[in-house]
Amino acid sequence: MAPSLSAIRALNASFAPSYLPCAIFVGGTSGVGQGMAEAFARHTKGNAHIILVGRNSSAAESIIGSFPKPTFPSAKHEFVSCDVSLMKNVQQASLELLSRTPKINFLVLSPGMLSLNGRDETEEGIDKKMALHYYARWKFIHGLIPGLVKANEAGEDAKVFSILAAGKGSKIDLDDLGLKKTFSLSAAGTQVPTYNDLMMEEYSSRYPSLSFIHAYPGWVRTNIGSASPSPVLRVATKLATSRLSPLSYLATAQDDAGEYLLNGLLNTVSAPGAWRLDEHGNDIGKTHYFGDEESRKKLWEHTVQATYSNV
Repeated sequence: MAPSLSAIRALNASFAPSYLPCAIFVGGTSGVGQGMAEAFARHTKGNAHIILVGRNSSAAESIIGSFPKPTFPSAKHEFVSCDVSLMKNVQQASLELLSRTPKINFLVLSPGMLSLNGRDETEEGIDKKMALHYYARWKFIHGLIPGLVKANEAGEDAKVFSILAAGKGSKIDLDDLGLKKTFSLSAAGTQVPTYNDLMMEEYSSRYPSLSFIHAYPGWVRTNIGSASPSPVLRVATKLATSRLSPLSYLATAQDDAGEYLLNGLLNTVSAPGAWRLDEHGNDIGKTHYFGDEESRKKLWEHTVQATYSNV
């Protein structure tokens, strides 16, 4: 049974760190990432260093404009423009982010897209959906680790939070990491969540004092479908989210999803290590888990090569 939203909001509102927190939201200009960023701004009363990373500067300006105005002089709210489907852009954005903040307490990763198209490679040879759902996230973590380590060394929170599909994965194909030979929508849709599990576990083994979290947001009413390159998905999303559709009542509002996941980040994750959370921010442990040490090591080696070879 899901905890009540009022209880979740109260828990989130109790977040009162002794330091001015810095939170980066990659993909925070729409969807669940936006919901989390707005909840974080609300519960810190704007007294935080919040950075949104994405492509839509006008959306970012509108979101930042809605944040509570900070009362601490060192608090600020910023936007960094980045098309995260390209690894060279992620590398450049990571350097810019580190130049803006010496420490990072919370790194939230939620870039994504819905598409019925087949394999759609970027100029760097990575399928665009997989770039958003896995490779860019890995590379942001890799580039921003110094800021997270610095926060941890100061005795502050240092957590990474990837929003995709914890508990919805499948066994990965070690003979075709990146799915260049056997790509299908179903293969990408079920194997990439396991990529995220393995990513968090391997980072945790390398940085045992930090927290690395993979979360499932559930079905949330966002604009991801309406922004899809697939016309069928755009129409289907419009019908499903219409007020007249009974399906719309089965989905969670974006703001509510933001509260649930923020609760997972701030309250459920209470110790270093690799975590997996459900749509209410609850720990699911190894439920529907498909990883092993061999897969973790091979995926890491593949990802280093894939994200740095063309940069």
